[in-house]
Amino acid sequence: MTTNKVATYNDPKVPARPAGRQGLIKPLRTLLDTSGLIAIFLLLFVALAVFIPDFLTGRNMVGLLLSITLIGSLATTMMLVLALGEVDLSVASIVAFAGVVAAVVTSTSGSVLVGVLGGVVAGGAVGVFNGLVIARFGINSLIATLAAMEFVRGLAYITSGGDAVMITVPGFFDLGSAAFLGLTLPVWTMLACFLIFGVVLNMTAFGRNVLATGGNSEAAALAGVNVRRLKIIVFGLQGVVAGVVGVLLASRMGLGDPNTSMGLELAVISACVLGGVALSGGVATITGVVVGVLIMGCVQNAMGLLNVPTFYQYLVRGAILLLAVMFDRWKQTRRQRA
Repeated sequence: MTTNKVATYNDPKVPARPAGRQGLIKPLRTLLDTSGLIAIFLLLFVALAVFIPDFLTGRNMVGLLLSITLIGSLATTMMLVLALGEVDLSVASIVAFAGVVAAVVTSTSGSVLVGVLGGVVAGGAVGVFNGLVIARFGINSLIATLAAMEFVRGLAYITSGGDAVMITVPGFFDLGSAAFLGLTLPVWTMLACFLIFGVVLNMTAFGRNVLATGGNSEAAALAGVNVRRLKIIVFGLQGVVAGVVGVLLASRMGLGDPNTSMGLELAVISACVLGGVALSGGVATITGVVVGVLIMGCVQNAMGLLNVPTFYQYLVRGAILLLAVMFDRWKQTRRQRA
């Protein structure tokens, strides 16, 4: 008999799940999954610290944090998208488009604030559009965002005139380089995303509705959840965060480049799945996502320190994605048997 997943979140319209031994199974399983992932990360970190020179230096640790800001920030909202049982392949194109828009608007208006708002709004608009197409027309999110990936990248090229856009306002560069307590704004932005969306997922009705919808959308709708609106909001949040990331990346590079962030969406999805987010929806933890991002970052950082050729790095990233998907499939099979 299939358990109604909405009942797990104590919806007042659905009878609460009986307390007792069965009610403890899911929390214990989640704890074991997360603890196992943390143990893997700790073993990996110790091994890299022991066998790779300069890995544990303060400078490299700061560089490691900076290198994962793109994946880390985007993974927090991709977590919500995947928890819904959906996927977003357009995030990398949104990052490039937002960066180009921010560069063009900043250079044209001379205002950093206007340029930043332009980039973030552009990203949010694409995210809301994705959500509308998926929620209102019932189009599969894989197909919808694959199409968006192409046309948004095209918009980035059209907006930039086919080439990188140099930023002429010096104040814009401070966004990517300004530091507080030794950490730059992109790092603080990533940490803020971890905190904010961790709270959203675990401590709000919105987060519970996301998980319930991903677990069983029909049951969630019957329990009073506006599934269409929920999807639009989640994809809109994904677009806003991608817009922020695009603006910060443009600031760090000093230009808006329509060619940037190629393949970033696969790295973000890999980090989420590696962190225990189920591709089928309904299962996600912010702790797992953070650890997944750190594992991806440590592997990438180690390959850089070892001067591993780029084409071998592609092999490693592909293997990580494959292993993450296989691990997710194994966990699904185990849940079905439980």
